[in-house]
Amino acid sequence: MNPIAIRLLNQQLIASQFSTPTEVVHYMGAMQAQEYRMMRWAVAMRTRKPSFKAFKKAYDEGRIIRLHLMRCTWQLVCAEDYWSLIDLFAPKVISLTKGWMSSNKIAIPDEELMRVRDVLVQTIAEKRSATKEDFVQALAEKGMKLDDHRLSYHIRMAEIMGVLCSGDLLPMKVTYSLAAEKIKSSAKMDQDEALAHITQRYFQSHQPATLEDFVWWSGLSVSDCRKGIALLGDYIHVERYKGRDFCLTDDCRTRGFRKRKFLLIPPYDEYLIGYKSRNIVLAPEHKHLAHNNSGIFQPVIAYDGWICGNWSPYKDECQMTFFDAEHGEDEYQSSWQEYVTFKNTQQK
Repeated sequence: MNPIAIRLLNQQLIASQFSTPTEVVHYMGAMQAQEYRMMRWAVAMRTRKPSFKAFKKAYDEGRIIRLHLMRCTWQLVCAEDYWSLIDLFAPKVISLTKGWMSSNKIAIPDEELMRVRDVLVQTIAEKRSATKEDFVQALAEKGMKLDDHRLSYHIRMAEIMGVLCSGDLLPMKVTYSLAAEKIKSSAKMDQDEALAHITQRYFQSHQPATLEDFVWWSGLSVSDCRKGIALLGDYIHVERYKGRDFCLTDDCRTRGFRKRKFLLIPPYDEYLIGYKSRNIVLAPEHKHLAHNNSGIFQPVIAYDGWICGNWSPYKDECQMTFFDAEHGEDEYQSSWQEYVTFKNTQQK
């Protein structure tokens, strides 16, 4: 088994099978979207022809949704899966959110929760797509002053309850819309169907991956993750590699790997954050250059799938630092130019 080649292929980072951002997000099940600007590249680089316009169109039309979902962090999901995933993850996320609130000595009574939510909904109804600053102003007009931390919890709870979701895509500012208006209704899966669905999406797009990887990524319990795998039956099989059991699907992609390929990977990308253990593609001695123990992930460079350096996505000039090996400039210029073309399109 060549786990790096298999991951590159099944993460759609080489020889992509998809033309549109919506197809990518649907295939991945959910994609980390912690960094508002770079999530666009994370999706686009997995399409055959990266296009900012295509991403923005899908996002603005509500075919791709950004919200706090798994592990209480930002995720992108497709509209088709939105309502079923809300039902699957809401109990866990609400419990986790309340735990964080308690640890920060924040208590939000139900009466406050509903009053604030009414203002948030009314503000969006008037503007269609509202920013956090719009919420602050509207609340102040009602005599309610909330600090940023407290308001964030209100917004997060409204998201996981299926009230608010992402609004229009702006260059820098996050906006919110009403989920009932932004997202078309679709047939809901029951709990087992939703669990089997997200399990299948995870292993199909992240394989080879372990049970522990799936537990980390989903934020679900070990028993739920085991159940999700069991629900898929013979679709998933296990292969042992360097003392660990890895799950692979029967439709695993193994052909199409191209050598001498550079990838400019954004921070919080699924290629790293989608796994609990990342030493398949990242040397332990360089881990601190890719992410720290507090969950902050850096932009990294992969060469043939191996993490070998850092890059600066917000600079006008190509700035790369290699910590694993030296490579000629001509080898990575084409990857940089592809990213620059995508970035410049955003700025028009």
